[in-house]
Amino acid sequence: MSGSVSYTPLFQAQNEPRYQRQSLIREYEEEYDCNLVVMLGQVTSESVTLLNECLESVDDQKPLHLMLRSPGGDPEAAIRLIRMCHGASSEFRVLVPEQAKSAATIMSLGADKIVMGPTSDLGPIDPQVFVPERGFVSAKDLIAAYDSVLEMVAVSPGTSTFHAALLGGIDTTTVQFARSAMERTGDIARQAIESNEHLSVEDVEKLCKSIQGPLIDQPKVHGAVVGAREAEAAGLPIELLCMQDHQWKQIQKLWTRYFALGELHRLYAYEGVRASQVGYYS
Repeated sequence: MSGSVSYTPLFQAQNEPRYQRQSLIREYEEEYDCNLVVMLGQVTSESVTLLNECLESVDDQKPLHLMLRSPGGDPEAAIRLIRMCHGASSEFRVLVPEQAKSAATIMSLGADKIVMGPTSDLGPIDPQVFVPERGFVSAKDLIAAYDSVLEMVAVSPGTSTFHAALLGGIDTTTVQFARSAMERTGDIARQAIESNEHLSVEDVEKLCKSIQGPLIDQPKVHGAVVGAREAEAAGLPIELLCMQDHQWKQIQKLWTRYFALGELHRLYAYEGVRASQVGYYS
């Protein structure tokens, strides 16, 4: 029996939003002659398998546009994701509809182009550390909090139990891991940049040097905002779109479909025209 697949009314109703998002993805691909994949949520080791599901059937002779929205996560996983994206494309572009922080900024470092608009936000690339019951925490913020507690305990030794409780179970091993991760930040950034085989050795050195201050050394807090102008000044390959730009409107039209799913702090989504994994972290 030939013809298109038909679904039961309930199944169709339950999945209609998914079909609408994939239809918008397909329209974008046709207009820009590229593959479009959406990745939303924390950057974790699980991201590798989930993104690979979306890249499995793409034409690697076409550009890949990755719509990326993430608060950050595992920098080591970010490096693997960059390499996957380059291996599945002739050119790798990151589209930032809203925020792409920390490990997501690291992913952006490996792109040929970073497409940003008025609402786009990158951030410092200080690493994050996973703390049980709390999730990913900025290594820089964790170290600062720990050192601050040590200073207060030194002044008032009798408050050690109280201040230990404030740290929420963060022990010296976790702090040492955070310090080690901070020391590797420059190496991680270099790995991300070197993952782009389109860059010459001179280009890699130039970009590593230009981002050291604005993205690694100078930011005081993990949540610092790095908009398109700041990112461009740091030497990143930014393509800035205005609010009325047709491509930006298409990016926002698709992005708002995910925004409407709610609970963005828990949402994850990996979607293309043939793959779809969408859910919420527990």
